[in-house]
This record gives sequence, structure tokens and C-alpha cells, in this order.
Amino acid sequence: MKIAFVGKGGSGKTTLSSLFIRHLTANEAPVLAVDADINQHLSAALGLDDEASAALPAMGAHLPLIKDYLRGSNPRISSPETMIKTTPPGRGSRLLRIDEDNPVYAACARRVTLDDGEIRLMVTGPFTESDLGVACYHSKVGAVELCLNHLVDGPEEFVVVDMTAGSDSFASGMFTRFDLTFLVAEPTRKAVSVYRQYKEYARDFGVALKVVGNKVRDADDLAFLRTEIGDDLLVTVGHSDWVRAMEKGRPPRFELLEAENRLALQSLQDAAEDSYPDRDWERYTRQMVHFHLKNAESWGNEKTGADLAAQVDPSYVLGERCAEVAPAS
Repeated sequence: MKIAFVGKGGSGKTTLSSLFIRHLTANEAPVLAVDADINQHLSAALGLDDEASAALPAMGAHLPLIKDYLRGSNPRISSPETMIKTTPPGRGSRLLRIDEDNPVYAACARRVTLDDGEIRLMVTGPFTESDLGVACYHSKVGAVELCLNHLVDGPEEFVVVDMTAGSDSFASGMFTRFDLTFLVAEPTRKAVSVYRQYKEYARDFGVALKVVGNKVRDADDLAFLRTEIGDDLLVTVGHSDWVRAMEKGRPPRFELLEAENRLALQSLQDAAEDSYPDRDWERYTRQMVHFHLKNAESWGNEKTGADLAAQVDPSYVLGERCAEVAPAS
């Protein structure tokens, strides 16, 4: 299942993303972690030092390879150059599975060893000097969106994406690519404002949203969040000595995370697993096509010199059965 962490900058979404990834790994779930935030901190939160984090390959740097692989033998896509971030799969496209080896993972993912097992980690890559003043960050996350459009996952597998902060998530259709979105909110008016804005934007697309209250210190903080957020508040997380040690680069073993915070993470996993039976592959594919046609008309046709609406396979619905028949090489 595909899970997103969103929230106001500084809310703690990267920290909670990393804790959730560690928790899933401790529970022996296959995990593909993706850092799609403009501030690339997920690798550090997962224990990589500065040198190892800097050595992670940027997905955007491998976009031609990603396009060429995912295109496969799809006759509706004339060349990899005509693929854009929203290009949907069709008959002949290659699909990705979480727990497999393929050229995309070989180029863009790295294995990260945690206390209780291994995960795959992919990163969009940070802004570079050549990007400053001329590039939009959302051009970098296009590789993530393209991969999510071609990824088929099962009920006991997890893709966990640390998204960019606030309403910037809505600059592309990627916000509809998830079974469940966890919005991390501190007990502040500003954080509640971000929650309300996110919920309003997501309302028309059937986005499943739950709020994780973070940095909750006392009963007054909890009462504030319950009053302002209501039933969308799933669970709260308080102070953690384990997290403080992790932020200093000296985390103890994950099994020593406070019991109440382990229980909170289990609540997140339970909510994610409860959301999977509601997945509607037809709606998922329909939304994918909707944003592709919107991007094609807005800028894609002009940029590629092609009619990108022709890339849509009208009878194709993404699903697990597609992965069974997709070409492997």
C-alpha cells in the first residue's frame, strides 16, 4: 500500500516517516521509502551519515532510464522523450513491484540497513546550484510521480513517501497516488490551518486523510487538537528521548523506543492496512488519466511536440493482474 506523510514545515513529518518505516521493518513488512521533500532529511532520520546521504542517486538524474524502462513495448508511447511525469501505463508498459529487482531500482534505489532489517530508499535529490533561480522543485518530483503511476503494490507491502511541506503537495497529481495520507500537525493554529487547507483541496478526489498529532505535551494540547480536528485525529505523539538521541545521530536500538510511541506507530499501521480494502483501481487509474490530460493540455503537448492524450489506453485499468502479465525485460 502507498502511504504519504504531509504537514507544515517543521511539524515533524520526516521524523514520523522514519519512525513508521522503522516500525514496518520491525514488523517484517517490505518497504520502499521515498524522500520527495525539498529538504532531503529522510536519509539522515534513517541513520545515514552526511557522506552516505550525499552519495544517494537522485531520481531526476536518471529520468531517461526510468522512462525508457517503464515505456516497455507500449505502442501508444512513440518514444521515451514524449513521456511526462503523468504518463499513465497501458498495455505493453513495464510495471514496478516493491520487492523485486529491476533497472530502475538498480539506478535509483539503495539498500539501507536498519535495526530490524533492510529497506529500499529512493530520493528526488536536493536543489543544485544550477537549479537556483531557474528550476521548480516539482520538476524533480516528476520521477516519483511517474514511478508511482507504474507501481503495483500488495496489501502487505508499503511505499512510504515523505512529501514536500504544506499545500505544495498539490502542485501535481501525486497527492492522489496514496491509499492513506498522514498529515502531521502540532497543536497550533498554523498547523490546523494547513490541515484544513489540505482537506479542502483533497475533498473532491476522495483522498483518505488522517491526522497525527505531534509534539503533544499535555491534556490541553490534546483537547485543542480534538476540538479543531475532530474524527480525523487518529493518534498523538509526545516527547521522545529516543527521537532526541536520533536527532543527535546517536539513536539506541529501535526496540527501545517508548512503549506509547510504539503503540502510536501500530495505530498508523492498523489504519493503513484498514484502508487497503477500499482501494479502487478503476478510480486510481481514472485520476491518473485526469491529471495526465490536464498536464498535456497545459504544457506537455507543447513541450514534447506530441498529442499526449493519445498515450491513454482507454481500456486499461492498473491493478495486480497487470503486473502478472507485464514484460519483465
